[in-house]
Amino acid sequence: MRHHRNKTGETILAYVVLAILSFLCLFFFYILIVNSTRSHADLQKGFSWLPGSYFLENLKNVANDGSFPMFKGILNSLIVSSGSAALCTYFSALTAYGLYAYNFKLKKFAFTFIMAILVMPTQVTAMGFLRLMTNMGLYDTLWPLIIPSIASPAVFYFMYSYLKSSLPLSLVEAARIDGSGEFHTFNRIVLPIMKPAIAVQAIFSFVGSWNNYFVPALIIQSKDKMTVPILIATLRGADYMNFDMGKIYMMIMVAIVPIILVYLLLSKYIIAGITLGGVKE
Repeated sequence: MRHHRNKTGETILAYVVLAILSFLCLFFFYILIVNSTRSHADLQKGFSWLPGSYFLENLKNVANDGSFPMFKGILNSLIVSSGSAALCTYFSALTAYGLYAYNFKLKKFAFTFIMAILVMPTQVTAMGFLRLMTNMGLYDTLWPLIIPSIASPAVFYFMYSYLKSSLPLSLVEAARIDGSGEFHTFNRIVLPIMKPAIAVQAIFSFVGSWNNYFVPALIIQSKDKMTVPILIATLRGADYMNFDMGKIYMMIMVAIVPIILVYLLLSKYIIAGITLGGVKE
């Protein structure tokens, strides 16, 4: 009887904690939505739980602002984030497969070298990266925001750990005996097995690239090539007399919509990735 009461108490406590955490997570989204429906004058009056009536007007002000190419910025962010997520997940999975399925002399050194790069901050190599992109004629283009995502040590390590727990080498050997080429084996056999891990990392890579501010601020100068975080920063730094807080909240709300859609489309693979990743041969 006492054990049953303790279990019931633990369940209630768990639900209370989860409810509080859910409220804290959703509260800020609710405030963002409410503020995007209010005018600049209403926002200066203070906090409000109730939405306003300026949603369409704020959206129209942002969309029709000639100095603020909102839709172009969203398109640039979609191109950069989608390209980065695709390159990052595919080549990280390919590298992890190479180190997992092959035995060669420098295997341990290669793994250690990739892990050493993982602890190197982006800011350390920023000036050298900027000079390299300028010398290659890629300054003020979107390519420097996409191509470097091929080398992602953190994603590689996740893929490598997932392969160790989910891919039996006997399956690869059987494919080789049947005459399957290495790339054919990877694309047709290994990638489907890694789909949950790829989906999880695609979400993280997409969100990370979408929210990236540091590197685009170094590379991009033209307004028609700016991504969403850069555009929001320029909007916040506009002339104080023309400053409109309602436009900023509207732009932030529009900016998180693609992230939410990507998460909703791929989130089902997170649980699958955790489940399959815990099963060993």
